[in-house]
Amino acid sequence: MVGSFRFLAALVACLTVLCLPQRAAAQAGVAGRAIETCVLRDTGQRDPADLLRHPERFDCTTPQHQLGSGDFWVISRDIGQRSRSRAPLMVRSASVWQDGVGFYTLYADGYVAQAHTDARGVTPLLQLGAIVEQPLERRLAPIVRVLWHIKGAANMRGIVVGARVSTADQSVSANLTMSAIYAGFAGLCIALIVYNLALFAALRHRFQLYYCLMAAGLLAYTLSSSGALAWVMPGIVNNDRLRINYLFLGWIGVSALVFARSFFEDRVFSGWLRRYTTLVAGTVGVAGAFVFVAAPWGIRVLDTLFTCAFLGLSTVIVPALWRAWRLRSNFLWVFALGWGAPILAAMLRAFANLHIVQWSFWIDNSTLLATAAEALLSAVAVAYRIKLLSKERDEALASEVLARRLADTDPLTGLLNRRAFLTQAIGRAGDQTLLIADLDHFKRVNETLGHDGGDEVLRVFARLLRTSVPRGALVARMGGEEFAVLADTATAPDPEGLLAQLRATRMPFDLQVTASIGGCTGPLTSDIHWKSLYRGADSALYDAKSAGRDRARATIREAA
Repeated sequence: MVGSFRFLAALVACLTVLCLPQRAAAQAGVAGRAIETCVLRDTGQRDPADLLRHPERFDCTTPQHQLGSGDFWVISRDIGQRSRSRAPLMVRSASVWQDGVGFYTLYADGYVAQAHTDARGVTPLLQLGAIVEQPLERRLAPIVRVLWHIKGAANMRGIVVGARVSTADQSVSANLTMSAIYAGFAGLCIALIVYNLALFAALRHRFQLYYCLMAAGLLAYTLSSSGALAWVMPGIVNNDRLRINYLFLGWIGVSALVFARSFFEDRVFSGWLRRYTTLVAGTVGVAGAFVFVAAPWGIRVLDTLFTCAFLGLSTVIVPALWRAWRLRSNFLWVFALGWGAPILAAMLRAFANLHIVQWSFWIDNSTLLATAAEALLSAVAVAYRIKLLSKERDEALASEVLARRLADTDPLTGLLNRRAFLTQAIGRAGDQTLLIADLDHFKRVNETLGHDGGDEVLRVFARLLRTSVPRGALVARMGGEEFAVLADTATAPDPEGLLAQLRATRMPFDLQVTASIGGCTGPLTSDIHWKSLYRGADSALYDAKSAGRDRARATIREAA
């Protein structure tokens, strides 16, 4: 109950964060007015002021990603806005792979302002959402246009991507909105990791540990991809931060497949699918690590290879879901709901990387939103899986108890059988009194009433013994018409009282049934004591039979 409450609280908190007012969410990362850009490849020494005054030299028609990697000049269309003290302006664009940036601003009075990044690249300019924000110098004259000098552009998605002019208020609003989203997702991940680690410590289900590893990867990827890592580590080179993104994406891919394989029943991922899943997981993990290590020497090619490897995740999930449906897996519906959004987001992002669909801020950050939904629904899946496992465990325990009871019980009378009686009897502390009761002339009873009637007589006598002995006493059917009662000597039932009750008990067809009882008292801490006690009771029973039946006799055995 407590776990369900905590999960619901986390669900409400995350949905509150993710379901922000539409206008506020729309401003996050895409705040301000979009500006078109044109490109000119850098072929040597050029004067930025001259380029700013001649935008006609730039190519405004060719998609930027088709120009390949290298050094470029990128110019904006006319802006025509003033950057004032009360409303300072800045230019925002997406963070992409580049070695250095020079930024120039042309004002209507002819003044050209300039700024350059240091060895860290754009790290000092990063805002939440991995948005590069370049402040524009405040002047009375309006801004005509801006110019970027990009050095070492990998140009995988573009040279300058998603450029917009925004005000300081819009920038603050965007940062606050993204802070709420990232903080909500990080808090959700931490809560789910702690909760599932606690469950793992108690229940030891492997899929809980793999879920924690996947959530930890999501948390680490959120820290790096959001740009927050640049705030935590101001000295990090931005390209190194991008390399770390690949490493964490590989981690997420591997842990997600391992979690999926351990979550379903073994039969779902059996055979070729298990081997293929291992191959894809290994490929994604190695690809992420390889990009992290070798990116400086060929990031453009490596990014394409990693994107293709990441698309391979869908080639595992789809057949897994199909096989789970065919085998009627108990976990299909929760897994399909939980993984539908991440698979779609991964495919959209991969298609954007391959330029099949157009880049947008929300596609670039779709991993966060999709994995937030996945983390929540996977938590539901984990809870559902634990519920089914608990149900299976309870059913198994009930079956085990029933089987043990059947193995220990005489099926006709419901009393202990001989084996169970000896197991519980031997080793009892203190002096014990053993009574052996044998129905008199039981063969005649069977001949008179038939075997069904004889069975009913045995059941009636068993019920009489069960209701007449004190608490803690053992009652068993030793075989045939012979019964045994074992109790502490201080509380042992009176044999004559048992015989009197039997005489007064109504039997089938009002048949008069009697019994003979032999008793023996002594210790019962070992097999030797049992044999001695049983011989004594059996001898006393023989004496009762010899004396005319329907009576009791007793003996006492001293401890050896």
